[in-house]
Amino acid sequence: MTALADQQWFSRANAPRVGVVGAGGLGVHHVRILRDLCGDRFAGFVDENPARAAQVAAQYHVTAYPSLDRLLDDVEAVSIVVPTTAHHAVASAALSRGKHVFVEKPFTVTLVEADDLLQQAARAGVMLQVGHVERFNRAVRAAVPFVDGPRFIESDRLAPFNPRGSDVAVVLDLMIHDLDLVHTLVGSPVADVQAMGIPVLTPQLDIANARLTFANGAVANITASRVSRERLRKLRIFQRSGYLSLDLAAGTGEFFRLRGDFDPMQLARAPRALEEFVERVVLEAPEGEPLVLELSQFLGAIAGRNPVAVTGAEGREALEAALRIVSAIERAHARMQVDEAAVASAAAHDGATRA
Repeated sequence: MTALADQQWFSRANAPRVGVVGAGGLGVHHVRILRDLCGDRFAGFVDENPARAAQVAAQYHVTAYPSLDRLLDDVEAVSIVVPTTAHHAVASAALSRGKHVFVEKPFTVTLVEADDLLQQAARAGVMLQVGHVERFNRAVRAAVPFVDGPRFIESDRLAPFNPRGSDVAVVLDLMIHDLDLVHTLVGSPVADVQAMGIPVLTPQLDIANARLTFANGAVANITASRVSRERLRKLRIFQRSGYLSLDLAAGTGEFFRLRGDFDPMQLARAPRALEEFVERVVLEAPEGEPLVLELSQFLGAIAGRNPVAVTGAEGREALEAALRIVSAIERAHARMQVDEAAVASAAAHDGATRA
């Protein structure tokens, strides 16, 4: 992962004419931000709920299109913020008409859908970016220059229940943020997955834990829950040069590293205060709303002023890791059911024998 420049990557003069598909809880922020960034280059949005469309149009003084086709007639690029199950259909419609596409995470429901969109984008010669906004988190931007060969990463993302996103497992709803971050920080493919999770409030997995081992030997332990009483978004990165602790919710972080002038042999002679051999570096990066930075870079990529921040291929990698975790949990549940059935059968047999 390379550091992201904290700048506006485009100007209104070269901004594409852009629109938004979906104006729900997250989509309305895409409407707000793209309207502010693009001015009269922002065409408007479409939402399948007429009442919601009228409300957003009035609140932000923007055009609500009656259909996706009508919106696509008027734009060069779209930001897609609809339920995950509709990502492929909407993105496919846009790509087939040669439009640049930004699609929120998770990229698609299946890898087959993801591969189809990647092929369509390549054929059309257009930009395809996936919305992994945590890469633009202030703490992450500040930490990247100090990340050097992580060996162990621990991630916790806990949140109270929210119906938005509950149509998919928490692995695809929340954990996928951290899967993208961890995979990018480690820079090596996933070799092994162990995972467990359970549904609590929905038919889908609502809490999950995964242990990923990467081909280079690095390990990540990732927990995600959408049934927590409190919000928590923390990332801890351990490497030979030190330890980084990031609070993604606050956008802050610290880096603890050995002082360059300290002789480790001194620790063998007598106890030492931590401050004598460890330097604390406060991680800092310029302020910036992550979604503004993310959408700015999408527009800049279209204008040819910067690379795509999160390519479709990278979005596919995060999706593949998430699906592997869901499969691992399903296999673990199947093994538990077999074991429970065996125990019940043995108990019944033992009871019959005693009788």
